[in-house]
Amino acid sequence: MDVIGAKPVLADAARRPLDAGERVLADSVAQGLVRFDASGQVEPGVAERWTVINNGTGYIFRLREARWGDGRAVSSAEVAAALRHQLARGTRNPLAPFLSAVAEVIEMTPEVLEVRLSRPRPDLLKLFAAPELAVVGPRRAGGTGPFRVVSTGGGALLLRPAVDPASQGDDAARPAPGDEVRLSGEPAARAVARFVAHRSDLVLGGNLSHWPLVAMSGAAPGAVRVDPAAGLMGLAIVSRAGFLADAGNRDALASIFDRAAIARMLGGVAEAETLAPDQLDSAAPPTVPGWTAMPLDQRRAAMRRLVAAWQATSPGPLTLRVALTAGPGATQLWGLVAADLIEVGITPERVAPDAPAELRLVDEVAPYDSARWYLATACRVCSPEAQAALEAAREAPTPASRSDALATADRAVAADAPFIPLTRPLRWSLVSPALTGWQPNARAWHPLNRLRGGTT
Repeated sequence: MDVIGAKPVLADAARRPLDAGERVLADSVAQGLVRFDASGQVEPGVAERWTVINNGTGYIFRLREARWGDGRAVSSAEVAAALRHQLARGTRNPLAPFLSAVAEVIEMTPEVLEVRLSRPRPDLLKLFAAPELAVVGPRRAGGTGPFRVVSTGGGALLLRPAVDPASQGDDAARPAPGDEVRLSGEPAARAVARFVAHRSDLVLGGNLSHWPLVAMSGAAPGAVRVDPAAGLMGLAIVSRAGFLADAGNRDALASIFDRAAIARMLGGVAEAETLAPDQLDSAAPPTVPGWTAMPLDQRRAAMRRLVAAWQATSPGPLTLRVALTAGPGATQLWGLVAADLIEVGITPERVAPDAPAELRLVDEVAPYDSARWYLATACRVCSPEAQAALEAAREAPTPASRSDALATADRAVAADAPFIPLTRPLRWSLVSPALTGWQPNARAWHPLNRLRGGTT
């Protein structure tokens, strides 16, 4: 099985964001308190069960009998320490900003720990299920499964299901050879070629950058699987100088793109005109821009007038730099975005992902279903009013007040126009018919121990 990217290692999400292969490996050998199943729903991980207490401001987790990769028994103190490490001040874990309600993680007994919250968070379990919160033991002890690494030869990791301590050596409980997984990290073109040559049963980690390779590969149509991924795919407006200093101009810019053409290029993913796809946990549906009621040609005509008026008082053409990732899919996206900008009199310039730019591609799957994630992710640069509204939503003391605050924040962010939604994210896999357990889901997440349709 191949993941697009470098050879996976068990990395520390508190030090840097994990890449696709590292996320797969973390989930496979160092699951969290809970984890996602094949359908993207929460299931037990290190914790065998949990209870919500104190009106949603506390979670008590009872750990299952488990051992670290070095064979030592797992204790709640070690699990609590691992979680505190990921959420400590200065962490680079990308989920930490959405877990600010976690006040304490404490061990109650060797088998029980409690997570105390400063305010209720019904979405806590989905965040704890993410690979970024996989629990790794101290002093290179590794994780608790469901797999363990048994070989690292040939540029790949051989993973074998961890033996359940409760089996007490019963041979009937030991994993069969067919349950082993050889996991490799490969460049996209090589991963696709290996699959088509029947040298791999699975390719994970596909996104818009690699999408054209699928059509070129000749892979069987039935092998190409696309997730109904929830999240954001669009352009963050990261500079507010010149033309983009005005919120009306930013809103008008968002109106000019041919989303239908972009969606077709990405295999028919859903178009996006709002930030969040649904109401989610907000008290109101997502704010719909006023320009959606106008035909595309009228929106572009209005934008041309704005650009002409700005250029009448400014030297030189209006140029916007667009920061995009590498890859043939990003190049195809660039062709469509650049054509739309040229159509309204703007000179586009493509730059590298980390280069100075006015517009920067955001292509992220939502880790949980909250309007706050969409609003905060869109606000790479936002007005003080929008930021204050988001902060009020973060600190809301009850679910009802949080829903009201999120609706207020959504309106504030929409008025500020910091983001240009284009489509929902494209996430694809190549899947062998033998892997009957693969299921499409909104998290675009496919645990290796669920791919054969059974339970490991």
